[in-house]
Amino acid sequence: MIFENISEDARKKARHPHEFLLINLITNHILLFVGLLGMAKQEPWLLLIVPIISILILTYLVWRAALSRKRDAWFVFCHWQLCARRSRFFIGMIVLMALGIVAILVSVGGDVADLRPGHYAIGGMVMLPTLFSVLVLIIMESDAVHKANIADVPEWLVKKFPPPEDVKARG
Repeated sequence: MIFENISEDARKKARHPHEFLLINLITNHILLFVGLLGMAKQEPWLLLIVPIISILILTYLVWRAALSRKRDAWFVFCHWQLCARRSRFFIGMIVLMALGIVAILVSVGGDVADLRPGHYAIGGMVMLPTLFSVLVLIIMESDAVHKANIADVPEWLVKKFPPPEDVKARG
């Protein structure tokens, strides 16, 4: 639902959570992950940097969204809630991936040197849903940045958090 009287400043503030999540997804989960993957054979623990940074950013996004009701205008608040919902989903994906990787490590007694090609294949299958969700979230968050630019709020958010009287929808 597109709204008429949303200021440019409010649109800019509404883009911020989506931009933070995009930075996390693109810079951390794609660029940094690929960079560290080359060193994974010698130093596999370096790969833990990616989920640690991600959890920190995602936790900030969820925490800041909780504060948004008191701090921000309705339109900005809605975009924080949208981003927080996606951030919670992604935290769940990281936790599921971590549990799968821990299960693989437990199966070899915790010794990374004992991992065999089959373990790597299973590890790849464990990581695949999270990697796929990174790509889908990049598309969804890019669209959310566009929606913030045009003063659009998804219908389900408008129903969950009705706009104040001074905010009018188009049409």
